[in-house]
Amino acid sequence: MESFRKLIKGWLGIALLVLFLTPLALVGIEGYFSGSKKTDVAKTVNGQDITNKDLDDLVKAYQQQYLQYVQGDASLLNMDAIRNNALDTLIARQLLLQQAQKMGLNLSDAQFVAMLSQVPEFQVNGKFSDQAFGNYLRSSGMTKEMLIANLRKDQALKMLSGTISNYTLLDKNDIQRLAAIQTEQREIYLASVKLDEYKKGLTASSQEIADYYNKHKSSFKQNASVDVDYVVLTPAMMNTSTAAPTDAEIQQAYSKYVATQKKNVAKDVRHILISHDNRGDAAALKLANDIEAKIKAGMSFADAAKQYSEDPTSKDKGGLLDGYKAGTLGSKEFDGAVATLADNQVSQPVKTTFGYHIIEVKTPNAKIASLEAVKLQLVADIEKSKKANAFSDAVNKLNDTVISNDALDVVTQQIKTAKVQSAKAVTVWTKDPYLSDTTVKTKLFNDDVKNGDRNASSSIQLANGSVVWVKVRNYHAAGTQSLAQATAAIRAKVLDQKAEAVAKQRLAAAFNGFKTQPAAQVVAQSSSIKFEKAGIFPRQGLKKEVSNIAFTLPAPKQGMWSVGTTTLPNEMIVIAVSKVVPMDAKAISAEQMQQLQNWYQQSRSEQELADYVEYLKSKAKIK
Repeated sequence: MESFRKLIKGWLGIALLVLFLTPLALVGIEGYFSGSKKTDVAKTVNGQDITNKDLDDLVKAYQQQYLQYVQGDASLLNMDAIRNNALDTLIARQLLLQQAQKMGLNLSDAQFVAMLSQVPEFQVNGKFSDQAFGNYLRSSGMTKEMLIANLRKDQALKMLSGTISNYTLLDKNDIQRLAAIQTEQREIYLASVKLDEYKKGLTASSQEIADYYNKHKSSFKQNASVDVDYVVLTPAMMNTSTAAPTDAEIQQAYSKYVATQKKNVAKDVRHILISHDNRGDAAALKLANDIEAKIKAGMSFADAAKQYSEDPTSKDKGGLLDGYKAGTLGSKEFDGAVATLADNQVSQPVKTTFGYHIIEVKTPNAKIASLEAVKLQLVADIEKSKKANAFSDAVNKLNDTVISNDALDVVTQQIKTAKVQSAKAVTVWTKDPYLSDTTVKTKLFNDDVKNGDRNASSSIQLANGSVVWVKVRNYHAAGTQSLAQATAAIRAKVLDQKAEAVAKQRLAAAFNGFKTQPAAQVVAQSSSIKFEKAGIFPRQGLKKEVSNIAFTLPAPKQGMWSVGTTTLPNEMIVIAVSKVVPMDAKAISAEQMQQLQNWYQQSRSEQELADYVEYLKSKAKIK
């Protein structure tokens, strides 16, 4: 049962992005398929443009998704592949949108209102909220019209893809067979045949090596790599002693603390919004000017906001925007006005996509602790800063020496505990405490190195406070290994294959015996193959090389074995299946069967949708 749970979990968790069903309007990619200048066009699909902005936005969204899977290390991302994937997705969406429009797939106004009211982002306590809707518009930097247009497009896509999904035919017998195949277990016996015993007198000719290379050239692709020397310097290697903080230094640190506290006080930002949606721009501006005049004549800003503001979120709070930060409203005009206003100053009407705003800014008094209350922390910070400065000064002096001598051993001459280390075939995927640092990899694989720079680097600051210098000795470009580079590996492979053939020939009697005789009899007669019982395994419990053979062998008859082989370096593994143990159908719960059916339907639906997109591409004009 555990293997079944892993299987289901794996199947349902594999998809990284649901490319066709995710409404991009709700992840901040606004203005989808909007008008553009021809110089900003990435692709044209049947006369409709996909802009470079559309493409860049989706690439960024994909990049953020993929970064989660590489622990935030952008150097591990293939941005060309991500960009191509994003472009393919935009083309597919455009084709599907066009097809949905041809088919008249759209929601009625009543259906759209009902759908909009059910979007979780727009609800409070399960009900549609004007306030939540307004908050979403402000946070996404979208107008109501932009959002509605994008949601209508997304709903049209869902209707089209849903139609394909709903008509995907499923056979319950297929589900049952799939469950049986994926959940069965097999009793496995293994034997190891060392190939070195069969290599005597065997050779691999130059022609055989060349033939193997030409036939399997795609398997010799390699990532870019470097051979590198490096030396690490940690603060602990430097025996730096510093003087105790003076009273003047403590007072200076306290003054800086006070200034920082005052600077970091969040401003209270209030605004009054006058929308131009229903009254026009001129009328909205006139009303805003009238309200500004009333405030300057003595009306409190809070009272004016409660009476006139059309922002449902802040109206009842006297116009206060809770937790305001630059970018909250998605308006540079609004943020610019806030940044330039002095305390208690009221702005003239500021125009944004939402209408006209009258803005007031106040800065609350900062909460500042006494010198005595923070003295211990200030002293610790000063001592830490002095040690860091001493380390930095030492690094700077060493750095000048490294650069002028173009050598790393000058560090070890002055810092006896430091050591020059070497590493070969380092790639961006190499796991190393120092060389896998993103900043170090940027230096190892930059264009200068690719073009022949072999000079010692400047000091590179690591995240843990240490410093490293690197010197690339050799750079191996990404691509396909040459025949000369691959020869050693191919020779070993060819010799293994020849030795395997010899081994099979010498052991043919045993192998043929398993086809016609009881397993116990064959094992007793064969002294060359020593089997050991490995146990009963599901598909997920074996190494890939063994599983690929064990679960493709036919189910054996009673008392007999099905036998196959796989080759590892210098070793042939003989795999015997003594029995197949099907999972009891009663052990699979209804919930698990439903999960399996859902996965199967999803897979079939995605494949049919992909086939449909390919059909549309074949008929489309894509430039």
